[in-house]
Amino acid sequence: MADLRDAVYVDGVRVPIGRAGPKGYYAATRADDMVVRTIRALLDRNPGLDPARIDDNVWAATTQQGDQALTIGRTSAILAGLPKSVPGYAIDRMCAGALTSITNAANAIRVGAQQLVIAGGIEHMGHHPMGQGADPNPRFLAEQLVGMSALVMGQTAENLHDELPDITKERADTYAVQSQERVAKARAEGVFDSHVVRMAVWSDDGWQVVTDDEHPRPGTTLEDLATLKTPFRAGGRVTAGNAAGLNDGAGCVLLANRETAAELGLPARMRLVDYTFVGVEPETMGYGPIPATERLLTRTGLAIDDIDVVEMNEAFAVQCVAFLDHFGLPLDSPKVNPYGGAIAMGHPLAMSGARLTQQLAHWFDTHDDARYGLVTLCVGLGMGCSVLWERI
Repeated sequence: MADLRDAVYVDGVRVPIGRAGPKGYYAATRADDMVVRTIRALLDRNPGLDPARIDDNVWAATTQQGDQALTIGRTSAILAGLPKSVPGYAIDRMCAGALTSITNAANAIRVGAQQLVIAGGIEHMGHHPMGQGADPNPRFLAEQLVGMSALVMGQTAENLHDELPDITKERADTYAVQSQERVAKARAEGVFDSHVVRMAVWSDDGWQVVTDDEHPRPGTTLEDLATLKTPFRAGGRVTAGNAAGLNDGAGCVLLANRETAAELGLPARMRLVDYTFVGVEPETMGYGPIPATERLLTRTGLAIDDIDVVEMNEAFAVQCVAFLDHFGLPLDSPKVNPYGGAIAMGHPLAMSGARLTQQLAHWFDTHDDARYGLVTLCVGLGMGCSVLWERI
């Protein structure tokens, strides 16, 4: 590790998250145009950066079809007007797509192969519903390699409830209300203004400019959530109110080595310390952030008390409460998702890791006494990811 260079976070942007479907923000907007908007906005915010200095453009998408296919890292570089000398590629690790883009880019920087990289994620779930075009091998079920529930994320959350009976529906709903409240508070305080960029979109009413996330439902109460159906199991505990939504969004970050950032006058806001990806049982994929974080803490010699803030994707409330319980943190811990999360904001699969990283950077910018921050999420088919950052 001593021979590696520092990979530092310079800046990051995303478009407002929309609801997937014919009435959502981006129903008539191409996925690759959403990507282009974030790349152009990132360059506009850093006018001293010569685009020809960018060494790569790395983008993740879970469903790589249609307008988010064709090696979107390369096609979006061309569409965004980057010099033809800037290459690009596409990757897929489902919900960890953007975090894999970021760690791949950081690794290229840390070993000295590259100096400046754009890394991000796109998911247009309105155009490409989860699993569209997928053809799972029949051996998965025929040979009982996974249980049938492993292929339905909501059922995996119900399974996690089964394994952790102390996490009741009431506790999950309480966490979900907290997410809505924290997002509403962060929006009122202008937190998201630091990295959310407006975008022009076409709608039935003509052109409009969207500026805020479409998914949050401020004012949600426990009484509201108690009335919702449990679509994944009769008498179950997972509802649309305590789970992330189906959403559209794109976001990216600019990473650099510390020397290049200094040379170009770019801010080095935090450095990537280490990261882990782990596999868990596919039927309880929401458990993933726990062993991923445990392994990361062991590798770095840190304890959970050394972590000043955690940005965790809220695929399901039960997954988040499981993490809090495991590490002995209260349900309302102020250092876990201080700005709320995907239950309120939405979860455009491969994009969410970029959002979490941007929010962590903002938190560091406003907390001078902080040192370490963690980004973590669970991943379909049984994986977890945790990335450790240090404030500079």
